Amino acid sequence: MTLNHWLITSFVLLASCTANKPITTVDQVDLDRFMGDWYVIANIPTFIEEGAFNAVESYARDADGHIATTFTYRQDSFDGELKTYHPTGFVSQESNGVWGMQFVWPIKAEYRILYLNEDYSQTVIGRSARDYVWLMARTPQISDADYEKLLSFIEAQGYERSKVLKVPQQSLLERK
Repeated sequence: MTLNHWLITSFVLLASCTANKPITTVDQVDLDRFMGDWYVIANIPTFIEEGAFNAVESYARDADGHIATTFTYRQDSFDGELKTYHPTGFVSQESNGVWGMQFVWPIKAEYRILYLNEDYSQTVIGRSARDYVWLMARTPQISDADYEKLLSFIEAQGYERSKVLKVPQQSLLERK
């Protein structure tokens, strides 16, 4: 085996070891059940979400079949400035577990529902690039056991566990 052939073979083997396997997406989502408020329990934050407290993502179907989204949070503290964004979700024709989320026209960011428990109380949203992930629930807090289970799921999808950050959430009674 020549040196060049050996180097090429080594490079191909090394690259295949580090490549992420395809990300899984739920097969089917009952979109009507998925609509409503989701509290962001943890995430790998986008630049918009850095310093977010009490982050909530709310979904509602609009007349065109798109997902009208309202994302709200307090900046840097529970008493911080209220921030609100209104992206639109576009459900994929192939799988309603895959959306395009549009903050600015014409760009649609990939939005994949990776996990959704049976009672629609916890979900994990991610992207194939594994650059961002959101662990969300219908309540502002989840049990430590559920949190660990979902972190393990996120890690198994190829995300770096150390990059996932808890989002500070007050109980519903403590919110202003």
